Amino acid sequence: MVAIFGAGVMGETLLSGLLRAGRPPGDLLITERRADRAAELTEKYGVRAVGNVEAATEADTLVLVVKPQDMAALLDEISPHVADGNLVVSLAAGITTEFLESRLAEGRSVVRVMPNTPALVDEGMAAVSAGRHCVPEQLQHAIELLAATGKVTEVPESQLDAVTAISGSGPAYIFYVVEAMIEAGVVLGMPRATATELVTQTLYGAATMLRDTGQHPTVLREQVTSPGGTTAAALRELDDHKVRAAFISAMEAAAIRSRELSGG
Repeated sequence: MVAIFGAGVMGETLLSGLLRAGRPPGDLLITERRADRAAELTEKYGVRAVGNVEAATEADTLVLVVKPQDMAALLDEISPHVADGNLVVSLAAGITTEFLESRLAEGRSVVRVMPNTPALVDEGMAAVSAGRHCVPEQLQHAIELLAATGKVTEVPESQLDAVTAISGSGPAYIFYVVEAMIEAGVVLGMPRATATELVTQTLYGAATMLRDTGQHPTVLREQVTSPGGTTAAALRELDDHKVRAAFISAMEAAAIRSRELSGG
């Protein structure tokens, strides 16, 4: 039995992904403080909505998708009901495995996850790190759960701040660039809808080439860049404005902020 604590956007995303992946509704529980939201999800997905203590008692896998500031209170409430051999999976940003373990009984197994928003369309990228007491079979179970909404990779917990900076916050950087490209289309006299279609498909096509060809991005970029051509002129402007360096600095800033938020 899997219990999802917190039925916000990411909680519902994981729930719907697990159902699409073939997990029976009877194997899933949700908890949600708002009665109207709990009723909505129960009707929509056919799963049971229960209280935190009941969910912790019934489930052997507990997926915590509450806000970081609500995590301590939730752990204090459910800790007496988390049995030995159960697995606690946290999707809360900045909450370390050490913090989770300190709020649970000694020896309890935990996994920390950094997801991202493309999980909403089953194209998420999640990174997982196991706590001190998590055995390989339990980590694999967590990976299989998260694979319902995209790709999953295991990393040392020391790298999760970098993961946050690259893939956790990464969709925002992509949307930022897309906004700029669409605005450029409008400036050049193109209808906004046309510019949006061109940029969106170009982004999707470029990402698909990266994934499917296995070629280094430098190789793919050079294939588009004819000597003295239009692409070369554009790339020179980006280099003159130090765009590459700005992206690296931005992600370093995101990683530093992630470390600050997790108390590191």
